[in-house]
Amino acid sequence: MRLGLIGLGRIGAFHAETLTGLGVDLVVYDPAPGVTERVTDKYAAKPEMSITHVLDAGIDGLVIAAATDAHPELIIAGTERGLPVFCEKPVARGATEAADIQRRTSDARVQIGYNRRFDEAIQRAKHAVESGELGRLHTIRSTTMDPAPPPAAYLEGSGGIFRDCSVHDFDTIRYVTGREVIEVYATGSDRGDEVFARIGDASTTAAVLTLDDGTIAVVSNTRYNGRGYDVRLELHGSADSIAAGLDDRWPMRSAEPGVTFPAGTPHDFFMDRFLDAYRRELAAFTELVAGERESPCTVADAVEAGWIAEACTTSLREHRPVRIDEVKQ
Repeated sequence: MRLGLIGLGRIGAFHAETLTGLGVDLVVYDPAPGVTERVTDKYAAKPEMSITHVLDAGIDGLVIAAATDAHPELIIAGTERGLPVFCEKPVARGATEAADIQRRTSDARVQIGYNRRFDEAIQRAKHAVESGELGRLHTIRSTTMDPAPPPAAYLEGSGGIFRDCSVHDFDTIRYVTGREVIEVYATGSDRGDEVFARIGDASTTAAVLTLDDGTIAVVSNTRYNGRGYDVRLELHGSADSIAAGLDDRWPMRSAEPGVTFPAGTPHDFFMDRFLDAYRRELAAFTELVAGERESPCTVADAVEAGWIAEACTTSLREHRPVRIDEVKQ
């Protein structure tokens, strides 16, 4: 199998390593000077001088790890050539543009990179919901807490914490429950670096989501979690409860006398927490390319998570509940 890989920054270089380990031949390109050479030297990939050259190199599929603003154009370029496409989230900077990409592509041939769908614990939680062992699901708590904020330049182009960070929680909630969000209420604070106030973003947020069956989900996010990278999903039902993310590296200290859990070194990086999920995600894409499966995370899935982010952004700005159908176009 021969795949094109566009974008060789932190996540792109990791994808190069993963795909090479899967026996894939790579054709790669990055516009930054010297970046392509470092990856080609390390993984014996074939360098190209432009995106067009990658698309013309006889590839079987395209992996997009470029900057967000390039995603729409690259998704369309790949699909117009009949290629299966994997693209890191988001599809586009905003949900409206993402919805336009959805209308122009085939969901069965495009996979969006929401890697938590491939986390083993989250998959087990999904099975617990589907099997009915939790009974009637009534409460969900989904948490993403970063140890430190990304650089200011990244934040300025991210679209805000709901579009950049919380969307992982939104997608996970939809994936695990199979339900849709109908209304949100969000609040937040811009405490921390002055960049958050300057760009009108929040550094810490909470959102209450109402699902279409009445289940309530609470989503908590922050850019400042000094203990480490804390990602959890808790599902509470009328018969049982289950959680993903409660391992010995959970970034939490217990105040209970004599309790030593968790005893390990706290997770401190998203690649550390979800290493195996990233690998399973790309293995799934090679199966999509081989015609052995359809997309496990479609453009439509990403668009729905994007609408929730848009609603939360509006709710935070206007201090009121916002229904999803209010922001959809």
